[in-house]
Amino acid sequence: MADARFEDGGEAPLYLAARDAEDLGVIAALVQDAVFPVTEMRWDRQGRRFALLLNRFRWEDREAATKAGRAYERVRSLLVVDEVQAVRSQGVTRAEKDLVLSLLDVSWEPGEDGTGHVLLTLAGDGAIRLSVEALEVTLKDVTRPYVAPSHRAPTHPE
Repeated sequence: MADARFEDGGEAPLYLAARDAEDLGVIAALVQDAVFPVTEMRWDRQGRRFALLLNRFRWEDREAATKAGRAYERVRSLLVVDEVQAVRSQGVTRAEKDLVLSLLDVSWEPGEDGTGHVLLTLAGDGAIRLSVEALEVTLKDVTRPYVAPSHRAPTHPE
């Protein structure tokens, strides 16, 4: 039996789970440069779940799109963090209903006995810190891919 290859995924929607920092690194790479309106962020305190509905750049398709000379794509995806005990944010004004945020990174800050914090780093010095009982994060594509409105892959100054 051979290991799975990236190409084996084809056009199937992503549905990934992270239970450790290494897994979370994969999800973080896939959601880098995702954008979302501030209104698409929810914390269900009783259900202990925090969710974002993202417009995710399809990093996994970038090379194939470049080689084929076709448009880059985005896809709507749900990023869900379970076992959330508290949510804190910095630089995020929920009152501005038209505010669009850009997600730069998702990282794990371990605590004691499996607890810790999931940190969502946003462009413009914004951040969301989720205190969790355990690391349980999922990423699920929920629509078909669509042409990226910018027709470009995101870039970052070096």
